[in-house]
Amino acid sequence: MSPLTQLFDRAFQPLAAAVAAKRIPGGVLGLVGRNGERITRAIGSAQLVPKVRPMTVETWFDLASLTKVIFTTPRILALAQDGIIDLDAPLISLLPDLRQYDANAWERKVTFRQCLGHQTPFPAVEPIYTYGRDPELLRAFILQREWRARDPVYSDINFILLGFAMERLSGKSIRAMEPGPGFAWFAEPDAAAATEDCTWRHRVLSGEVHDDNCSALQGAGHAGLFGTAASVLDFAWGLLDGTGASEQSIALMREPLSVTRTHGWELPYQGWSGGALCGPGTIGHTGFTGTGLWIDFDKGQAWTLLTNRIHPTRHFDSGIVQLRQAVGDLINGAQ
Repeated sequence: MSPLTQLFDRAFQPLAAAVAAKRIPGGVLGLVGRNGERITRAIGSAQLVPKVRPMTVETWFDLASLTKVIFTTPRILALAQDGIIDLDAPLISLLPDLRQYDANAWERKVTFRQCLGHQTPFPAVEPIYTYGRDPELLRAFILQREWRARDPVYSDINFILLGFAMERLSGKSIRAMEPGPGFAWFAEPDAAAATEDCTWRHRVLSGEVHDDNCSALQGAGHAGLFGTAASVLDFAWGLLDGTGASEQSIALMREPLSVTRTHGWELPYQGWSGGALCGPGTIGHTGFTGTGLWIDFDKGQAWTLLTNRIHPTRHFDSGIVQLRQAVGDLINGAQ
């Protein structure tokens, strides 16, 4: 048995325990090591209601906010490297109509880099979908709304606006853009991990985006990407071996913009999702549906934990925070 397999077996135990305790229906853990060796294993159910389906390593997941780091961040950084955008320029360089009726509005001063690092005063949560289901009307609403300034927090609005900028630049909607190798904007329902029994769409979601705002916008920069454990590990390995993005873009993904954040990604801090034993060369991100990806550049390894922890409802303490941390600690050598 290889050292990586031994490491993986230990790290898989908390996932197996969470499924056995019925805290989550199922999940897939994937790990790729320094030499490219990888292991993936599935457990539990991809769906419980209205029918039961088993989880497999080929199951497609709604990656939720992993969209921010797998899709949006690399594309914004590539546009910056190509000189098409200036990260320190305000968003109005591509979105001149942002708060167009107030030339002094603070929103008109927000930059691309600030959005990538969640250093803006936008709110953490905003139920945009409750204002209607016309995607163009909602785009106009987001651009023209007078947002109340708050202390900077992690906010989907940052990446929704980055998505708008990409749409404006390309002339395509997000869902008309190429999602990347191994990724998609939808999945076959019977091939996907089910998420929530949605209270406003009146059905169990499987293969369609869970995020309410992304659904109403019919595609956005903050959520909506689907992938498998294999495609997520492929993406991570591309960053580790330097083939998945330019050296400059990878450097920015690792460059701190604050104590806890880089361009798009999170850095280790006390209580973060990757556990207490991650080294400083690690970046990571999570998704609301129960997904996560962590990349350790110093050790040359990455791991992804993909679960359907909100199936059939988000209103339940799945213990996902503790599960992610336990898996991360075991991958990083905890006994």
